[in-house]
This record gives sequence, structure tokens and C-alpha cells, in this order.
Amino acid sequence: MSTMDIRQAGLADLDALSVLFDGYRQFYGRESDVPAAKKFLSDRIQHAESVVFIAHEGADPIGFVQLYPSFSSVSLGRIYILNDLFVNEAGRRKGVGAGLLAASIEFAKSAGAIRLALSTANTNTSAQALYETEGWERDDDFFYIYPTRNS
Repeated sequence: MSTMDIRQAGLADLDALSVLFDGYRQFYGRESDVPAAKKFLSDRIQHAESVVFIAHEGADPIGFVQLYPSFSSVSLGRIYILNDLFVNEAGRRKGVGAGLLAASIEFAKSAGAIRLALSTANTNTSAQALYETEGWERDDDFFYIYPTRNS
């Protein structure tokens, strides 16, 4: 039986990450474009614009999580936004998602963040169940709204 390993990803992980990231984008209805996924991730990592953790089962990449740094003006502190979390079919129901969440929480704490926040599609009930099982609570205090077209 293989063991799961979760660690912070770097540029050397781009090939594996790009395939996972492309799968994530396809889950949300986007067309497959591995080269664009690779460029996007490369830019984020090279410019320290995100922190990515990758999960492997043995030598096989099976999931990732991507965190974006931000700040809370009201709380006067750093926060991280857990923007992307994906586990491929081979990694599901094995604790990979929970492991990636735990790695994210530990990283945010070690970086001195005051909060780690995430959102997911209303229809992604399996992700919502994972978050709630792992102790995350739904925030009904804020109203989010987005423009309907580019301005």
C-alpha cells in the first residue's frame, strides 16, 4: 500500500501540477488547456503570488491546493484565500482533501495569518461536506456580488 505525501510545490512540480490544475478547471466547465495551466501556475509560483501544496500517493500526483495571500484591512492582518482544491479520481475517498486542508491551515498559521478563507460552488456538495466535516463553518454574514460583465 502506498503512502500519501503532501508538501509545498515548486517549479520542479509544474508538469504534475499542470495536469491536476487542468483537471480542476475542467471540473468547473472549462476546456482542457494544459499549456495555459502550466503558464498560469508558473507565473504564480515564480512571482510568489500563490502557495501551492501537492499530494502524491507513491509517485503519483493525486491532488493540490492553491492559496493566495491577501490582507484584512479591518483586522489589520494577513489572510490567505484557499482558492483551489482538487483531488483526482484516483485520490478520492482516501483523506487527500482533508490532508490538503490541514497543510493549508498549518501553513497559514506558520505565516502568521489571522484567517484562512475559502468559497466553493453552491452545487459542490461533496466539497462542502468535506469542509464541514473538517470543522469549517459556513459564513452567512457577508453578501458577495460580482459584476455581470467586464467593465
